[in-house]
Amino acid sequence: METVLSNHSPPLEFKGLSNEEEESLLGQVEIWRYMTSFTDSMALKSVVELRIADIIDSYGKPLSLSQIVENIENAPSPDVSLLERVMRVMVRRKIFSAEKSETGETLYGLTRASKWILRDTKITLAPFLLLENHPIHLNPAHYISEIVREGTKNGTAFFRCHGHEQFEMTGLDSEYNRLFNEGMVCTTKFITKAVINGYRDGFNKIESLVDVGGGIGGSLSEIVRAYPHIKGINFDLPHVVATAPNFDGITHVGGDMFVSIPSADAIYMKWILHDWSDEHCVKILKNCRKAIPEKTGKVIIVDHVLRPEGNEPFTDVGIAFDMMLLAHNAGGKERTEENWKWLFKETGFTRYNIIKINALPSIIEAYPI
Repeated sequence: METVLSNHSPPLEFKGLSNEEEESLLGQVEIWRYMTSFTDSMALKSVVELRIADIIDSYGKPLSLSQIVENIENAPSPDVSLLERVMRVMVRRKIFSAEKSETGETLYGLTRASKWILRDTKITLAPFLLLENHPIHLNPAHYISEIVREGTKNGTAFFRCHGHEQFEMTGLDSEYNRLFNEGMVCTTKFITKAVINGYRDGFNKIESLVDVGGGIGGSLSEIVRAYPHIKGINFDLPHVVATAPNFDGITHVGGDMFVSIPSADAIYMKWILHDWSDEHCVKILKNCRKAIPEKTGKVIIVDHVLRPEGNEPFTDVGIAFDMMLLAHNAGGKERTEENWKWLFKETGFTRYNIIKINALPSIIEAYPI
């Protein structure tokens, strides 16, 4: 009998088993798979740190292991046999391709996935991958069962692990701060591009736009560059905007979104609300409503709309992000459409619209009337 585990697994042939025994064995296989899936992340992290994809890309053709190790920087005695085992995982996961040369050597090439871990390109996920796999970022997950038992009134999983909350930790550990900032910057580039391409008509009638929690203005600068008629206001904490570079058409304003938000035709927030509890989000959205015109204003939220029963390309990623937020934030979470609907009702937004774009998050428009 041929049994298929999943769309990603080869068929298994079980002989001489009853249906009950076969189901039990399939369950065992699934637990083994999830138990060991962290090894994929570790292998992926190692090839990013070794810049394997960049080495292959620099030659413009598939390379042998010996050619790859010759180009690894700061490697006084590289072990080809160990790299071969790492690459075996990466080929299995289709991060790299493998083909035999005329001499019988295995040559490793880039795939559509490995092009996203190139570190020497503008569009890359490599910095975010290194952030997500850093021990400071990963270790709080070991405290999830503890906060499920006790709640977070005595501290988040992140706090219990490190003695500081996540945003405090960025000020205490320079390496973690660097990884965090680089991770945020790298995703900003391609997500903002997807927003601009997927929301072409949405920015046309806006004359002034506030980016709440806009950091140093990277996202807003791309929007204003695409729509130069927009007067941009980049709004973040004073110490954040103090380091922001000058951008044409953008004014940097320091402040606290929980107190007040600068007035404009529209408010823009990318990956802000998922960091905060419902109580915090209500405060932010009420301040947004005060800052925009009653009849023509809108809030443009770029965030995930979680569909737990869905089977879309980013569904599993959204659920994984929710687990990370559970470990890192007090009340932060990825929200379903029902969760968003509740927030809007609580904060006086009478209607909303969800626009799917070619990216992990969606665009969620909220209108006062």
